[in-house]
Amino acid sequence: MDDLLTERLVLHPMSVREAEGVVAGEPGSGVRWAWGYPTGGDVVAARRFLEVCARVGDPRPFGTYAIRRREDGRVIGGLGFHGPVGEDGSVTIGYGLVPSVRGRGYASEALRGLLLFARSRGVTRVKGDADHGNLASQYVMTAAGMWPAGEDAGVRYFEITWDGASADAPRS
Repeated sequence: MDDLLTERLVLHPMSVREAEGVVAGEPGSGVRWAWGYPTGGDVVAARRFLEVCARVGDPRPFGTYAIRRREDGRVIGGLGFHGPVGEDGSVTIGYGLVPSVRGRGYASEALRGLLLFARSRGVTRVKGDADHGNLASQYVMTAAGMWPAGEDAGVRYFEITWDGASADAPRS
């Protein structure tokens, strides 16, 4: 599968080898990580990806993506799908960036790219969530076009829905 490109970022579909490197804390040959990568969330996502690959095979295109800056190729975070498209046409997403690059709009840009990609693949609803205290993540989802869809004692839920009409896919 090809990389997804946004204005400043490359969303690179993670391979098994790359995920193993994230879990081990060792970048692969030619891969450059930004300071602070991988975060604990990146390791959890890489482990989940490896478990899915072992259980049912590679989930791409609905797997895990490394977020790389186009300017220098450094991996600054990750995002992706928590599983395949459900029977109702929905997916759940997650994302994160290393602290040193937060506040620059990268997360919203990456999420917009992933949402456009999901829509182009026939997804009709994307869901996400953030702890009540995580205002930055809530802002990322609203900046990417998602809307509050409810909450419970600890988490606020967001989603975006489409009528099933396909959008143009990000450049690849």
